[in-house]
Amino acid sequence: MFVIPSYSLAVIFCVITMLCWGSWANAQKLASSNWRFELFYWDFVLGVLFVSLLLAFTLGSWGGEGRSFIPDLMQADSSALGSALLGGIIFNLSNILLSAAIAIAGMAVAFPVGVGLALVIGVVVNYLELPVGDAGLLSVGVGFIVVAILLNAGAYRRLSQGMGGVSGKGLLLAVVSGCLMGLFYRYVAASMFPDFTVPEAGMLSPYTAVVVFALGVFVSNILFNTILMRYPFTGAPVSYSDYFEGSWVSHLTGVLGGAIWCIGMAFSIIASDKAGPAIAYGLGQGATVVAALWGIYIWREFRNAPRGTHAMLHLMLACYIVGLTMLVAAR
Repeated sequence: MFVIPSYSLAVIFCVITMLCWGSWANAQKLASSNWRFELFYWDFVLGVLFVSLLLAFTLGSWGGEGRSFIPDLMQADSSALGSALLGGIIFNLSNILLSAAIAIAGMAVAFPVGVGLALVIGVVVNYLELPVGDAGLLSVGVGFIVVAILLNAGAYRRLSQGMGGVSGKGLLLAVVSGCLMGLFYRYVAASMFPDFTVPEAGMLSPYTAVVVFALGVFVSNILFNTILMRYPFTGAPVSYSDYFEGSWVSHLTGVLGGAIWCIGMAFSIIASDKAGPAIAYGLGQGATVVAALWGIYIWREFRNAPRGTHAMLHLMLACYIVGLTMLVAAR
């Protein structure tokens, strides 16, 4: 299987993760305006599963390093499989709750609260489990990224002035989502042998771990999304017949969104060998500001923003760059 040979390449992979995690939601924007998130999400999950299998049978099976996908899967013990599967279930629940929070409370509240909590919790949990990197630099880097996320929230809040107060339900969903999202990565990392060039009996390679993770997302979605379709947080219930009546463009955009997200997840897991889980996850969750860049320069969300908003955005970008630099330097 393909194994990253150096820390510098691991950082590049983490940056790609950040770009993917900050960009996948554009697929939902490109879908039909009447294509509900609950329907979009079925195709998103299929995209995640497809890319995980594609990478497992290509990068995860080529070369002499580590252990190829099929032999690795056949020898895995139940605890490793269960850990990666649980990671997928936790992520799926957190992502659904975050999307519901965005629908209710808006990006200005849900995304900074949810992903900001996930970043802090995820870095702390992963570092305590496997303390790779300088704790001081890691803390400073996380701090700068959190400030950037809060500035991003302030800029969005300026856009939404006059739209009423913050929804208590939306805020609660964002908090619960962030707590769950900060935990899922640890379970996937715990299922793998720590040195990807030295396979351990019963443990998983990174490619196998991502496939089992994706299966956890897919299987749990049958329960979680079916309940959400029948009892949505906002809007009228939708049915499976609504899903099959969707256009091929709507379905394709969902698959594309899932594929982009899964590439980011796989690259982060592959990079965690050389970067360490805490740094790999922390860099990836800088995706909040990448999403903001899409909003600023592509979707032009701030073209009618009040005076002073662009200064906040520039400060946000500066904090973001400093934070990422500190995370990279922590190793």
